[in-house]
Amino acid sequence: MTSTLYQQIQEFYDASSSLWEQIWGEHMHHGYYGADGREKKDRRQAQIDLIEELLKWANVTQAENILDVGCGIGGSSLYLAEKFGAKATGITLSPVQANRAAERAQAAHLNAQFQVANALDMPFADNSFDLVWSLESGEHMPDKVKFLQECYRVLKPGGTFIMATWCHRSTAQQPLTLDEQKHLEEIYRVYYLPFVMSLPQYEQIARDLSFENLRTADWSTAVAPFWDVVVDSAFNLDALIGLLRSGWTTIQAALSLGLMSRGYDRGLIKFGLLYGSK
Repeated sequence: MTSTLYQQIQEFYDASSSLWEQIWGEHMHHGYYGADGREKKDRRQAQIDLIEELLKWANVTQAENILDVGCGIGGSSLYLAEKFGAKATGITLSPVQANRAAERAQAAHLNAQFQVANALDMPFADNSFDLVWSLESGEHMPDKVKFLQECYRVLKPGGTFIMATWCHRSTAQQPLTLDEQKHLEEIYRVYYLPFVMSLPQYEQIARDLSFENLRTADWSTAVAPFWDVVVDSAFNLDALIGLLRSGWTTIQAALSLGLMSRGYDRGLIKFGLLYGSK
């Protein structure tokens, strides 16, 4: 990971995470609105439902030692630790996030620890975790092969890998148009992403790395309403005051929320799931 990108991602989440928690709570990821995207529900419940639906999709009913790659302020880590009575470890590039997640773990009396670490060079031994969980962090990785390689390395034999990540549409039938490329580049700029790829590309990488029992799914329809809900919540008084305090990078991201919504609408942005075992 280049030092510049590393610093940009860190600063972005250092600046924005407290505002997100204030407005939205602990889960820094999409919500699930039913397979057809039409279920009406509380926004935070939708985020919890996404975790539960991912576990159901991957047929995960127990776990003992969990790694949350790109843990945010510990939303998934703590939820999974409590659900399974497991030990959870979360890594993030943001010291602000790691410290806040640790505070929340201590307050909840859960067996979870958090640290600042690079997902492309994880500070863990081979075969350490029986569940490696990556919920919307893959899009930040500048080397997707190295990222999946590291996830495979630290996964125990027989363990489960679950990834949900932002993708672009498959290019098997038609390459990305110039307008689509420009749309993606705007998203990259605002959210400090190096690039995204299609779900079939992720699947091929995982296959080449010897992941077994591979499965993929496209949940774009189920999660797309999330961005309209985010837009609605971003422009109340508390959120606006928080935005001003958070600085320009967070303000820019808020002003550009429509990029993601339009990306889903035009079929360019995809919410891709990848399951594999070792």
